[in-house]
Amino acid sequence: MSATEATHQQELEKDVGPSHSPQNGSNGLNGGAPMQPQMSAEEHQVARAAARFGYGPLAHVNTMEASLPPFGGEFQPGLYKSVEGRKFANPAPLGLCAFALTTFVLSAVNMGTLDIGSPNIVVGLAFGYGGLVQLLSGMWEMAVGNTFGATALSSYGGFWIAFAMILTPGGFQIESALGGAGPKFYDSMGLFLMGWFIFTTIMLFCTLKSTVAFFLLFFTLDLTFLLLGICYLHRGEDGHPNVPIQKAGGFFGFLAAFAAWYNALAGIADTSNSFFIIPVAHFPWSPTGRVRRGKTERELA
Repeated sequence: MSATEATHQQELEKDVGPSHSPQNGSNGLNGGAPMQPQMSAEEHQVARAAARFGYGPLAHVNTMEASLPPFGGEFQPGLYKSVEGRKFANPAPLGLCAFALTTFVLSAVNMGTLDIGSPNIVVGLAFGYGGLVQLLSGMWEMAVGNTFGATALSSYGGFWIAFAMILTPGGFQIESALGGAGPKFYDSMGLFLMGWFIFTTIMLFCTLKSTVAFFLLFFTLDLTFLLLGICYLHRGEDGHPNVPIQKAGGFFGFLAAFAAWYNALAGIADTSNSFFIIPVAHFPWSPTGRVRRGKTERELA
């Protein structure tokens, strides 16, 4: 065996274990293990390149022993173990879809779409889908051991329920108790939204080592809360919420809704139900990004 072949053989044994041959045991067995075919140096390089895309003999990941990279489809900003094989399915796409649809409708109203001036149409969605369903998905995230997902989804589910209570006509009389649509109510709403801006900023910090799509979801949502809070606190000359800032908040709300739908699709689509897999871009400083920086040109080709 030449020096080059010996080097490739050492790399192969490091990735897939020592090769088995008839000399390693009688009848091609090594301690009772069946003989495994050897890969040539060229086949080994191709297999390592294929493993980058999740297939091939070197792509196997034992989730009982190893953790997976950050993935927005699991609502996981850090290393995690897949929900496959557990009694619970992945609850993240359900919570993401509930958040996305409710945010989409409210953002359309904030942008003045079809001259709709009142957000009361959101009350039903905020109670039933964005609120209750998202809260339940957060509880299921707790069951599968995802602390981030449980905290985020349950909290935003609570946000939508609280928001619906504020907007319920004649139900909880929160607006009328603050003097109607006036300075006290607007100031209170501004503080309410600023509090959620602070919470979302905390969540945003936890996505900095995750995927780009996951980060963009919380970044655009953070700007949404900030701008909507400002529009209530820094009102226009007529004493009502600042319309240009409110529309800007609605625009970033649109982006947050579609980012949530994108992450939800990434968690739903797999080889069993889709002809394509949603690409997820990892930051270069994330665990996956650091691994890719160590790849050879052949592996990245």
